[in-house]
Amino acid sequence: MKAKRIGVVMGGTSAEREISLRTGRAVARALEKAGHDVVRLEISSQLHALKMLSEARLDLAFLALHGRLGEDGCIQGMLELLGIPYTGSSVLGSALAMDKLKAKELFRLHNVPTPPYYVYEGDSNHDAIVESHASFGFPVMVKPRREGSSIGLQRANSLDELVSAIRVAQAHDNSVLVERFIKGHEITVGILNGKVLGALEIAPAEGVFDYQAKYQSSHTQYFIPPRLPEALCGGVLQLAQHAAKALDVSGAVRVDLIVSEGNNEYVLEVNTLPGMTETSLLPKIAEASGLSFIDLCEAIVESARLHVSQPRHVREAAVLPLAAPSERLTGTG
Repeated sequence: MKAKRIGVVMGGTSAEREISLRTGRAVARALEKAGHDVVRLEISSQLHALKMLSEARLDLAFLALHGRLGEDGCIQGMLELLGIPYTGSSVLGSALAMDKLKAKELFRLHNVPTPPYYVYEGDSNHDAIVESHASFGFPVMVKPRREGSSIGLQRANSLDELVSAIRVAQAHDNSVLVERFIKGHEITVGILNGKVLGALEIAPAEGVFDYQAKYQSSHTQYFIPPRLPEALCGGVLQLAQHAAKALDVSGAVRVDLIVSEGNNEYVLEVNTLPGMTETSLLPKIAEASGLSFIDLCEAIVESARLHVSQPRHVREAAVLPLAAPSERLTGTG
């Protein structure tokens, strides 16, 4: 493949900044080994991102961002306006997948099974939370509506734990998703450019794959392939692909699911910019399918594109000169 000038965009302003930096640095090293001209773009604000991307003269942007402003369609919209091809999903697909409520609404529309839920958007008053929960029951998972990496995620087994969990989640997003806890096998499926790579089962020591279990625990176990009957595992792969299509996502995608003790399958969420360190879940799945970390990064680079705009060099060639001041129209209503 011809070497390209690639901007690896990392950092950002979300609670997942440190995870993003780990992803970005790992990807940058892999692309350099593959012979590309790599520019590390560690962004710290929207204006900073605009300046860096405008001046970097990139062939494409490899998005290694996580969370708000990076995974929710914002940076994707900026790149569309700048005419810089980028990895991952479109503005719309990114926004839908990041918003857990909108994603679930589309899952239901497309007959993708997902655990029962409701959204709490009130204040953190104890009585208001209890009244809203009503007879929904326990246990439940409580999570910010628009965050990733399991930030703010907690399990609640009682009303007091629910109130505490909602208050924690509201530190990240005033809108909180309360979801029925499903006991079973936690599965994640890797998809690359519409093709299923495989699946991995996650077995956290404490039973919940939260931020600590993901990034700070050495006791979480991983199984490839998942410990499921072959036919059931095949159904999980098909369901993951169906969920990705429902949100119209593309590029490298990870779909998180639960298979209950009764062998019912439920989609939890779709990740449009999954972690990409050498030990992250998607690279583990890719390696089991025969793709090295460098191969995976190269395949993601090959998928980079604009979903709406023309590439910058094409657009600039077609720009007409501005009219002289005397020729410009003045508004008349």
